[in-house]
Amino acid sequence: MMPFRLPHVGTGAVLPDMAAPRPAGSFLPPRPSRNSQAGRISIPALVVLLAIAIAIPLIPYQMTVSNYVVLMFMQAVTYAIAVLGMVVVLGYTGQINLAQAAFFGIGAYGVALGMLSGGLNFWISLALGVAGATAAGLALGLTTIRLGGHYLAMITISFQQIFDLVLVNWVDVTHGPDGIAGITRPSLFGISLADDKAYLLFCSVVLYVLVFAVWKLPDTRLGRAMRAVRENQLAAEVVGVHTLRTKVTAFSLSALLGAIGGGLYAGGFAYISPDNFNFARSIEFLTATLLGGAQSPFGGVIGTVLIVQLPEWLKLLPESLRFIKDVYLAVYGLGVILIIIFLSEGIWGLVKTIRTRLFAEQTTTDTTGIPALTLESAGSHDGPLLRVDNLQKHFGGLKAVDGIGIDVERGTVHALIGPNGSGKTTSLNVMSGIYEPTGGKVIFEGEDVSRLRPHQRASRGIGRTFQNIRLFAALSALENVMIGAQRSNNPIAPGEGALRERAMSALQFVGLADRAHVIVRNLPYGHQRLVEIARVLAGNPKLLLLDEPAAGLNQTEKMAFVELLKRLRGHGLTIFLIDHDMGLVEKISDRITVLNFGRKIAEGTPAEVLRNPDVIAAYLGTAGKVN
Repeated sequence: MMPFRLPHVGTGAVLPDMAAPRPAGSFLPPRPSRNSQAGRISIPALVVLLAIAIAIPLIPYQMTVSNYVVLMFMQAVTYAIAVLGMVVVLGYTGQINLAQAAFFGIGAYGVALGMLSGGLNFWISLALGVAGATAAGLALGLTTIRLGGHYLAMITISFQQIFDLVLVNWVDVTHGPDGIAGITRPSLFGISLADDKAYLLFCSVVLYVLVFAVWKLPDTRLGRAMRAVRENQLAAEVVGVHTLRTKVTAFSLSALLGAIGGGLYAGGFAYISPDNFNFARSIEFLTATLLGGAQSPFGGVIGTVLIVQLPEWLKLLPESLRFIKDVYLAVYGLGVILIIIFLSEGIWGLVKTIRTRLFAEQTTTDTTGIPALTLESAGSHDGPLLRVDNLQKHFGGLKAVDGIGIDVERGTVHALIGPNGSGKTTSLNVMSGIYEPTGGKVIFEGEDVSRLRPHQRASRGIGRTFQNIRLFAALSALENVMIGAQRSNNPIAPGEGALRERAMSALQFVGLADRAHVIVRNLPYGHQRLVEIARVLAGNPKLLLLDEPAAGLNQTEKMAFVELLKRLRGHGLTIFLIDHDMGLVEKISDRITVLNFGRKIAEGTPAEVLRNPDVIAAYLGTAGKVN
């Protein structure tokens, strides 16, 4: 009896050997990354921006201008601080927040009530307002554990509306529609900020400090986690990102920034009322964020200035343009709509595009001095590394997985095969924590991990890839892999340098170190598959779960992929994979388990399984022998 083999058909572009250099023109023109030379703001450009930023508030400070002009600048500055919070929660983390005006108002009322009702000084009142808003942001962020998209939008709108009603109707505390007047400005280090221009300068300095902090945030562990959640929440969770904590942190930071802006607004205008913090104000903040560019604090500031100042500028048009002055709100609204429609990344996105075209972009990376990749040993404890015991997963009346048991031995390659719909991917999803089992247990290194979330399993050394590649598309290859490296309990040295080194080692292992700074969506399909594997390897997994890793690869790519898997096995890594290509499975596997209709029908060595009559019947629909 000859071994049974399924036909395999490869698709996709030819991928050169992974260790060999890639030919020119094998990838699309990449977009700039934050880590590429063109993606960074050059020192001269940064100096120019800083000079302009400092000069703007100095204009009213040095010139004789009306108090109205100073207050318009003050409004723009305090609003911009609140919009920075929108950049964090919406631009970086991808979470909808339509309650930013409520956080803005909590900060303002904290200052007003603390000073006038509580007899506290400005700074203590501001701290209380910021603390209250941050707590509200944390509570709102906790709703994201079960809600997202338009449901989350409705929750934030409801929170905003409740806040509006409280301000208007709780007259004994908030003074109702009449508002609160008589708010005084503070002193700082003995310097009085009572003068409008001095207070504006102080607020501008606060804005610059916060812009710098928000600008640097994406290059931190938290910032990368936020961007991973924005790009692909499921992939982020599987590679070790605590997505709930990340989203809650983003909402809390957004609320904190909003409250700072609101507190400074209250001090600047000396009077506040509910009309200053209603739902319309939240829409203004959202519009400013989208208008300037949601993923950049510079864009947020630009959008805020336009939202606040553009109506005033339209009023100053000469008499010859009187017709525009009469309909300036319509012109203003139309301009905002056109920018949002035709500049999907906002005004700052247009600036980045122009910069990219003017300056040559670095698309290759110096790969000298990159250390070799090392993988953590799975240990020599007794028993299998992974044990699946009577595993069940039901979807209503459908028994997708019905009582299977699998032992995956350390340092081996174990394959799970079966016809379409047999429960393979469902089993893998249960093993990695995406699904909770209906019954049975998943035991990893002797620990029952059946109820652990994906990021908790990743922290214990379980990594996986997906049949349909799940990368963080707007990030560079290096940033993608660094996110995998920063999972909890990764046995590498602390610090950004160690993360970058680990990521570069993983990219070099799969042959893509020289493309580290290319945005991954601009890489060919085969290279994207390798980046996904490098991202898992950077996290030092003890067990690698591969879901159809050869899907979409042609024969040349599959041969190179088989060699990669052999190298990984040579490093002592335990691999559990699903694939339909029997040629690949037979070449690399030490043991194979076969499923059909959610049940295990065979298990053994490749030679034993591929000759099993039950396996042949499952694939061909007949129990006849194959000669």
